[in-house]
Amino acid sequence: MHLFYTPDITGDNYTLNPEESKHCVRVLRLQEGDEISLIDGQGGFYTGRIIRAEAKGCEVKIISRTKQYGKRPFRLHIAVAPTKNIDRTEWMLEKCTEIGTDEFTLINSAHSERKIVKEERLEKVIIAAVKQSLKAYVPRLQPMTDFKQFITSVKEEQKYIAHCHPGEKKHLSEIYTPGTNAVILIGPEGDFSEEEVKWALEAGFVPITLGESRLRTETAGVVACHSINFINKV
Repeated sequence: MHLFYTPDITGDNYTLNPEESKHCVRVLRLQEGDEISLIDGQGGFYTGRIIRAEAKGCEVKIISRTKQYGKRPFRLHIAVAPTKNIDRTEWMLEKCTEIGTDEFTLINSAHSERKIVKEERLEKVIIAAVKQSLKAYVPRLQPMTDFKQFITSVKEEQKYIAHCHPGEKKHLSEIYTPGTNAVILIGPEGDFSEEEVKWALEAGFVPITLGESRLRTETAGVVACHSINFINKV
């Protein structure tokens, strides 16, 4: 299946942008009459037939539409402090997107080693992962947000924070209710500060453990994402 991201798709005919057109015609060598699949990033999944195979503007006739393709009965929001090595954050965004995540927020916390990211680059990583995993929803990427501002603004029903400080913590399988929206806070390489954990608990976040091993930031994000999807059996 050849899948193309077309967020502005409307009507019965659509022309791929120059980048997607070049990939379609020059790289994949698709021709007039060939069928391709398109997604709008908001749950729309389309089947189209190429009617003009040009590298600068490949035109497609839409022959079928499916709304809310692959829609899940819950939303998962991963809030994470970017790693010093941005490649590790990119890897986490890619894998969490493939597994199933609806929203990412980049957190600026006390021990953060990276406070600036190239959001356009991260968006491309997410979109590529969406296409790879044949999804119709593109996770929303929120800009870098101050920790305290974030914990007081989230709207998810269930709120969790993963940290390594002493104290009672439970596994997601013990406390998460399937089918409900959740947000999970993942700390930086130096973990959240004790004060940040205190603020989060006061804001209604529940402390969780992701296992006995001490995980890297990006690994913790993937484990948390997989856990929620596994519990929901998706």
